[in-house]
Formats: sequence, C-alpha cells, structure tokens
Amino acid sequence: LIFRIDPVRNWVYKKLNPRETDRLINSELGSPNTTDSVNSDATPRLWSTASRQRLRSLDTFRGLSLIIMVFVNYGGGKYWFFKHESWNGKLHFPSALSSRFVFIMGTSISLSLSSMLRRGASKQQVLGKILWRSFLLILLGIIVVNPNYCLGPLSWDNLRIPGVLQRLGFTYLVVAALELLFTRAGADSGTLETPCPALKDILPYWPQWIFILMLEVIWLCLTFLLPVPGCPRGYLGPGGIGDFGNYPNCTGGAAGYIDRLLLGEKHIYQHPSSSVIYQTTMPYDPEGILGTINTIFMAFLGLQAGKIILLYKDQQKQIMSRFVIWSIVMGIISAILTKCSKEEGFIPINKNLWSISYVTTMSCFAFILLLLIYYLVDVKRLWSGAPFFYPGMNSILVYIGHEVFENYFPFKWKMQDSQSHAEHLTQNLTATTLWVIISYLLYRRRIFWKI
Repeated sequence: LIFRIDPVRNWVYKKLNPRETDRLINSELGSPNTTDSVNSDATPRLWSTASRQRLRSLDTFRGLSLIIMVFVNYGGGKYWFFKHESWNGKLHFPSALSSRFVFIMGTSISLSLSSMLRRGASKQQVLGKILWRSFLLILLGIIVVNPNYCLGPLSWDNLRIPGVLQRLGFTYLVVAALELLFTRAGADSGTLETPCPALKDILPYWPQWIFILMLEVIWLCLTFLLPVPGCPRGYLGPGGIGDFGNYPNCTGGAAGYIDRLLLGEKHIYQHPSSSVIYQTTMPYDPEGILGTINTIFMAFLGLQAGKIILLYKDQQKQIMSRFVIWSIVMGIISAILTKCSKEEGFIPINKNLWSISYVTTMSCFAFILLLLIYYLVDVKRLWSGAPFFYPGMNSILVYIGHEVFENYFPFKWKMQDSQSHAEHLTQNLTATTLWVIISYLLYRRRIFWKI
C-alpha cells in the first residue's frame, strides 16, 4: 500500500539506485585519497567503486567487532570465556567488543566530517546533522532497544534511561562537535606548520586535548573524592559480598551513586553482571553517566586514528608506525595505572566502570587490531574483509535487529537439552550467521541504513 504513495516510492527507488547509494556511502565515511595510492594496481571486479573510495579496513574492523558482539549477546555457546567479567580483572572476550565499536566510531567521525567539509558543507549544516544523528541514536536506544520491556509494557515507571545506543549517541555528539568546532584549516592535510613535526597529529588539536583532559580530571575527582553515603571515599568495588561484605550497598561507588541520585533506581539496569557472583542487590548500570566520560575518551582516541589516516594519506608506513606508537603509549599508561595486576593497581581495569585503565588497555589493542586489518585489507589487499565487511556497512541495522528479534525464530528456538554447550553453540552461531547473510544480501542490493 505504501508503495502507491509517490513520495515514498520515489524515496525508496532513490535509496536503491546504485550511484546515489555510492554517493551517500562515500559522503558519510569517505577517506580522501586513501586508496588512490593503490589505484594503479589491478583491482578485482568484486570490489565496487564505492569500496575503492572508502577504507574497507574500517568497515571490516567495525563488522568484526559487531558480529562477535552479536554472538556473545546471543549467549556465546554458554562458554565461560564469552561471559562478561563480573567486576575487575581478566579481559574476557566481551570486554573488548563495545570499546572497539566506540573506537572505530571515533575514527569514522574524523573521516566523515573531513569529507563533508571538503565537499562544501557549512559547519552549521554539519552540526545540524550531528545533533539529528545523536537524537536518533538516543531515541532508538530508549524506545526500541530497552531491556525493561521484559517487565511488561514500557512506561516511565520502569524506563531504563542509559543504554548502549544512548551512550553511543551522546559520545558521538560530544566527539563530533569537538572535532567540528576546533578543527583548523590545513590541519587534516598536514600543511599546517607545527614546531614539532613528530607531533603534528597532536599539537594542532591542543584545544581538543585540553577539553578531554578536563573531562578526565572531572572523572577522577568524582570517582575518588565524591562522598558516597555509607561507602568509603574512592570505592571502586562491586558491593554485595565483595570486600568481605563490608560495603553491600556500594556497588560501583560514585558511579552507581550518581546514577541512582540523578536517574533514580528504577531507571537504570536492574541486573548487573556483579549480582551473580557478589550477590549484589543494588541496581547498577554499566552504561551510566560517569562511565560515559571515559567512553568519550575512547572515541577521541579513535578520532586520533582517523586524523593519522588523514594527515599521512598515502604514506602507509607512517600510518602503521603511528598506530604502533600510540598502542605502545597506551600500553605503558595501562601498565602504570594497573601495576600490571588485577586488583593492586591505582585504577583496576573495569568494564562496568569504564575506568581509565580499561580505556587505555582497550585502545592499545584497538590500535594494533586496526593496524593489522589496515595492512591486510588496504595495504597488501590480501583480504577483502569478507564476511565482516558486510555487517560493518550496516552496523546500526544489524545491532538493532539482533536485539529486537533475539527471541524469535530462526534466531532462537526451544532446545532439547538447555545444558548442552553444543546446542547453545549451534543456536548462537546460526543466529549470528543469519545476520551476516542478511547484511550481505543488503549489500548486494545496495541497501544501507544510515542515520
């Protein structure tokens, strides 16, 4: 029926038009001259025009993180190493997934804003687009992907306000606005003179770094100096029976207290991962307010990777060497903050809190992973990025889709033996594979959901 409405039909046909789709894709995440350096090589016909104008490694990185995230969210075969860490410590597989997604979002921001501004869009227009995208992400997270649906019809009484998409939307708003407002002409092209050429990916952006450092000072002050009733100052533990049961109602310390104070206990996550082992009774949201500060820091480090790609353009060895340097720097900072231990460091690695040490550790690995994928996909072209490239091109659709249809056939069915790893693994792999196939079919039809 809706296809009888001319405006709707025309809009759909426009979206399905390959040339128009290519234009939209490259305008959203174009990398100027990133693949021009390899255009002289023989390019397989399998790679489309849109792909040659765009860094495939970024979509591959995003898709890899997303597909593993989908598999883990569906259950990960019920294996222990695919479960979220209850509190501090060991970097289980899930610990790295959301952080990589945030990291590559920051990288994409750098390239997409540069592309839009280069094509003549005004800063006011770009800012309007940033605000609209952020609003849509937050709205989708609150209304569509809300775990409190399991409590019955969604209402304000039990609406979870924080969430993954909400955090991504707000992080995107802050980092993209920061990049837009403080970017300088000639900085991305490398023509801007700096007193130290070795730091040309940092010095021209000193206002941004000051802003990020101020945010980190705020996080440190709130985390370690804010008085929390009934809890020791600077407490970073899980509460419950943790710490010998001395602080049962102190889950998350200042982070949990701020969420409960500003949002209310009914509007945050009711079943944190710490409740299983530490028998906590207090609600705690791993996507809460205080942790969002460090999510912004993570996206900003991803933004830094994008700036390196823009600054060095065709100098592939320079790009890779900068990624190695940043990875080493982040690794050293992590070693200092944690004292290379699980519990004894100044700031333990903690995904629930999104601690600074968690961000620096994850960014250390993210720079290395991006380096490897960039080398294989865009430099040596030994790998097309398949199959992860396809969900990376439709990341929002796959993420929301896997959440909405999680409990529907064929993504889930009644198992004969719910204690069997084999049955869980079969079900979870099938569901994850279906999303890869769906994203591949959408790619073949040139259908991309862009917010």
